[in-house]
Amino acid sequence: MKKLQVSSIVRKFLLLAIYASVSTSFCLMAQNSEKPTLAVIAFRNDHPDPKAAQYSLSDYLRLEFQKQDKYQVLDRFDMDYILTQNKIEYQNCLSRFCLEDISQKINVEKLSIGNIKLLDNRISITIKIFDRKTKQFEKAQTSEFLDIPGEIGMMIHITVNDLNGVKNDDAVVKKLTRKNDFESAINNPEELCLRSDGPRMGFTSFFFEPSISKVLQDKKYNGGFEAIPVMFQFGYQIEKQYLNEGNFQALFEFIPMVTGLDQGLFIPSLTVMNGIRNNTSGWEFAFGPTVSIIKKADGYYGANGDWVRLEGKQNTSGFATESRMDSRGAAKFSTGFVLAAGKTLKSGKLNIPVNLYLIPNSSGVRFGVSFGFNAKSRYCNR
Repeated sequence: MKKLQVSSIVRKFLLLAIYASVSTSFCLMAQNSEKPTLAVIAFRNDHPDPKAAQYSLSDYLRLEFQKQDKYQVLDRFDMDYILTQNKIEYQNCLSRFCLEDISQKINVEKLSIGNIKLLDNRISITIKIFDRKTKQFEKAQTSEFLDIPGEIGMMIHITVNDLNGVKNDDAVVKKLTRKNDFESAINNPEELCLRSDGPRMGFTSFFFEPSISKVLQDKKYNGGFEAIPVMFQFGYQIEKQYLNEGNFQALFEFIPMVTGLDQGLFIPSLTVMNGIRNNTSGWEFAFGPTVSIIKKADGYYGANGDWVRLEGKQNTSGFATESRMDSRGAAKFSTGFVLAAGKTLKSGKLNIPVNLYLIPNSSGVRFGVSFGFNAKSRYCNR
């Protein structure tokens, strides 16, 4: 008896599930039947760029209508079959009279056509919806964009949304319609942008660092370098752009450099800066840490102000021990912070960056000037 009761319950449950499934299917069919049928007839491409011609624009338009789910969109294969069987030429059917004739033959309520062309370096996209009953275009939308063939799919998406009153992403629209907002590595990978990779050379001055300037000019037997406190620098700047929007780009700059070669010294350094540059004017500002390798020694300044190197001995003089530049010492790391500003001069594809920089520290301010060049076409994403 219990088994019969259980099987009876299971059968009832299955019947209810089947009933619910069938009811849902009928509801969906009823909902779909309420949507007007629509066929995408033609999308004429008058853009001269072959990158624009490679797209199946009708498929893009059909897909956008399907995603909005406002129409029963006729499948491309079904439509091709019907039109082929009825020997209907539809590829260049853009007029109201032609659409009226086709709508009667294939028995759809709405027909959509489109057109893309290049006008004054801007892409113009027009999309229309023809109504069979009224024999008129019930909707039409024309939108203009920057001439970017690689973004035609997104342009069609935006135009269809505008056609049907669907809100677009304002940020995306700006990038595709406003020139200054579009200059980015992601949205415009083939746009030339200002790059300043290349050799760097210049001079650095220690005159405003009195204690360091004195050590540099001092005799070697006193730990000095017998050098002039203005030194030549030579290096190379490597840039890595991580943001390029509108007229500005943000970038990391890596600058390995050697100082003092003109005076028989070898002072290597590495500077890493985070900067912002105007792509149009070439003005830039950057800041970041710098690390150099110089000779240092521990010692103290005696009562008469003379430097006494400890040479590994213990300080019993009573004067404070400190570490300073010393030509007799060992190579050690020295750190600082750089503030730089400059402008890149342009002559055709030749870029000539000129920069001024400051390195403030406890002994004063070191300053310098550098310039460089590159003569290559650089793209934003390379």
